[in-house]
Amino acid sequence: MQLSTSPKAIIRPRVGFLGVGRIGFHRMKAVVETGSVETVAIFDPSPEMAAAARELTPEASVVNSLEALLDHELDGIVIASPSALHAAQSIVALEQGVAVFCQKPLGRTRDETAAVVETARHVDRLLSVDLSYRYTDGMRQIRDLIASGELGTVFAVDLTFHNAYGPSKPWFYDKALSGGGCVIDLGVHLVDLLLWVLGFPDVARVESRLFAKGLPIRRDGDEVEDYAVATVELANGVLARIACSWHLQAGCDAVISADFYGTEGGASLRNVNGSYLDFTAERYRGTQGEVLAVPPDAWGGRAAAGWAERLAAGERFDPDNEYLVTVADVLDRIYGR
Repeated sequence: MQLSTSPKAIIRPRVGFLGVGRIGFHRMKAVVETGSVETVAIFDPSPEMAAAARELTPEASVVNSLEALLDHELDGIVIASPSALHAAQSIVALEQGVAVFCQKPLGRTRDETAAVVETARHVDRLLSVDLSYRYTDGMRQIRDLIASGELGTVFAVDLTFHNAYGPSKPWFYDKALSGGGCVIDLGVHLVDLLLWVLGFPDVARVESRLFAKGLPIRRDGDEVEDYAVATVELANGVLARIACSWHLQAGCDAVISADFYGTEGGASLRNVNGSYLDFTAERYRGTQGEVLAVPPDAWGGRAAAGWAERLAAGERFDPDNEYLVTVADVLDRIYGR
């Protein structure tokens, strides 16, 4: 009898995509390019966007609902729908045993976020959120510097994200759908970077001011903020200032920076010439600077690609998901909830 010498077929996880607009399409492309999963179904309310996404994977089916996506016996799903739907859609998928990669925010509040994390824990499925700035080369080098003690004791952090344009879709300005304005849209990245870089210390105190069109807003009102400043005091003594905005007249498309100051030096990540994509990072010693990272750096899809590779490797619930709840709690405290 002649033995077969053909290689054993590799069974890849079956993945569906819910929402393939600008960000969703980019994340889908990053996932597909890993080669670690099989795309089996796509759903987007826009037939044109769904058709464009299908060109990446012509073998995939285009369906008309989340339920139809889940009927394809998925192992994982990438969710890039409006914020109001993230928590509920993630829970529906997880309860059917489907791993989730979701756009931020995972929930509009701490309670929504905690419910998703608890579901992922209960069903023991992989859960990740697209907190993509962690994956820039510059931030990873800064985190390593701080963890190694090279900056000494970090005592001050300054984080900024100003977007000159603001979102184009109306639901972003509906508090019931979005959960808030620029803080939950942009500030979520800043809070995550602050805590992630420093190893998620406890948060001792949060103070904030929220504005819309230049005027303070009621925290219990329906208006969403377009400018916010928060002071976050950590239990380890670090004092952080966080500022974010939509439509700020700052002379460029975006101002994005993360500055960390320690007793033995500092480090900074900054966007280049108003770019949303290009960043430099430097390490400071007194008045001298040392370049850590420069463009190009294809960081945008790394979180999604990493989730796909972890899914293919058989990973299940990650206890670090508890930190998603910590970030959401700080956002709630900024909003005074």
